[in-house]
Amino acid sequence: MNRQSIFFTISVSFIISILLVISSFLILIANDYRAKEGQFLDKYAPVIKMVIRQSRTGIDENFLKNLEEMGYLYYENISEINAITYNPQTKILVEKNDPRHNDIFRVLSLNDKNYIYAKKRNDTLLIRDDNSSSSNSQLYIFLVFAILLITIILVYLITFRKLIPLKILKDKVKTLGDENFDFECCNSNSKDEVSLLGMEFKRTALKLKSLKEARNIFIRNIMHELKTPITKGKFLTQLEQNEENNEKLKSVFTRLESLINEFASIEELISSSKNIEKKFYFLEDIIDNAKDILMVEDENVIGKFENKKLEINFKLFSIAIKNLIDNALKYSPNKEVIIKNDNNNIIFENQGEALENPLESYFEPFSSNEDKSKDSFGLGLYIVHNILKANAYTLEYEHIDGINRFICKKDEVSTI
Repeated sequence: MNRQSIFFTISVSFIISILLVISSFLILIANDYRAKEGQFLDKYAPVIKMVIRQSRTGIDENFLKNLEEMGYLYYENISEINAITYNPQTKILVEKNDPRHNDIFRVLSLNDKNYIYAKKRNDTLLIRDDNSSSSNSQLYIFLVFAILLITIILVYLITFRKLIPLKILKDKVKTLGDENFDFECCNSNSKDEVSLLGMEFKRTALKLKSLKEARNIFIRNIMHELKTPITKGKFLTQLEQNEENNEKLKSVFTRLESLINEFASIEELISSSKNIEKKFYFLEDIIDNAKDILMVEDENVIGKFENKKLEINFKLFSIAIKNLIDNALKYSPNKEVIIKNDNNNIIFENQGEALENPLESYFEPFSSNEDKSKDSFGLGLYIVHNILKANAYTLEYEHIDGINRFICKKDEVSTI
């Protein structure tokens, strides 16, 4: 594992935390044992000394009665002593040995009762403390230790799990330079910093993908679209120089400039995630601008619309209208298009056959459904669809009684 990795740092911190907790636990257990040992010695040492002194002169009934009044029971029967001291359930709480005289002093515990066991030379003594109370201090220490250990492990696992997407994201970012825009791993509803970072990278990847598509559209089509006016221009330069040919040549350059500006606008629209600037413009001004770009005769475009104000981006919306007019004229036998409106909806009607495929299939760039024999822009309804979407419009289509109807429908604004 990389020592500079955040996962390595977290793992080392976790191990150190566990070691510190275990060390603290052992220290607490040792201190608790020493504290108990001191308490038992202070309590039982005077009692055992008193019994030893009395045993030298003989233990009588009065002494046993005094011990009982103090809450102690003296065992005289050796079998009873052995039954307690050799019982497997008997626990040794404290043990003190004197190797010089082979003296042993123990505090035993059995059935929540404490026993004072002493062996001095050949004498064995056992006294039961009827006032003994079991201490649960070690149980509390174990409980606190278990809680701390479980908490540290849970925090480590949760932290590690939260950071796993960061490792996946790092691997994905490495492939971003190879145009791998697949960031589906970053889909998350979490609001933590790692998830938010992943979502930001995903948005960036999608933006780069859109930018790449826009560049591809521009590069793959600009040469094709400029080919026709360039060919016409070269042909005009070979003709006799007169005013008529000069005007035609000027129109060719005007068309070239229009194409370049149009491609630039489309590229900006597709590659940008920012909201386009929209203002209110009259429908008639938009259509007139579209006809000027297309350089089409007025008699071919029949206006039957109410001159309403629309909130749109004038430059881009004019390109969409131009493409719809151009499309209607190219595929209409009579080379005419009728423009109507219904409130904010704009309708383009022309005679012709119905579309062979669903409208949505023409929204893809370089659609195979396009008629390549026509002098078209090569992008079909892809341009129109994206421009209308950016202006809060939707393109719909219907074919009624030999009439194609393309409807630019204004999206409904939610009032919720």
